[in-house]
Amino acid sequence: MIHEEIGDFAAALPPMHSIAGLDLGTVTIGVAVSDTFLSIATPLETIKRRKFTQDVARLTEILAARRIGGLVLGLPRNMDGSEGPRCQSTRAFARNLDRTDGFDLPVTFWDERLSTVAAERALLEADTSRKRRAEVIDHVAAGFILQGALDRLRAIRTANEG
Repeated sequence: MIHEEIGDFAAALPPMHSIAGLDLGTVTIGVAVSDTFLSIATPLETIKRRKFTQDVARLTEILAARRIGGLVLGLPRNMDGSEGPRCQSTRAFARNLDRTDGFDLPVTFWDERLSTVAAERALLEADTSRKRRAEVIDHVAAGFILQGALDRLRAIRTANEG
């Protein structure tokens, strides 16, 4: 089920399951996963996009192997906060995923503005070669997207406990 509000997404998450973050590009899908305590995002891999069914098949393998309980999709808003064609494409991917037989995870969106810039900066600071940066940028960006969502989820949990 798709949740526009992250609070609703938080309520739908099963306990002690990791969540995954996706950076959807036209050529690749960056994937990051959290720990079961929902505190740390770890970049995992970059899926080379083919057809939707093949992309979902690989994604499903990852989700099953990692006991993923929810999915955060980076929403590529424009710098002024408006939504353009790339946001529409991400929302369409979420709808198609939600309609896929056997897919039964809560899905939400996270504003991904500047996540690729932050990932690039982190890789440059780590003195990563240009070739290696090209190989890992998408799943590192997915890690930034997921970490932002995890930080917000932690704030929601803290507010609910207090």
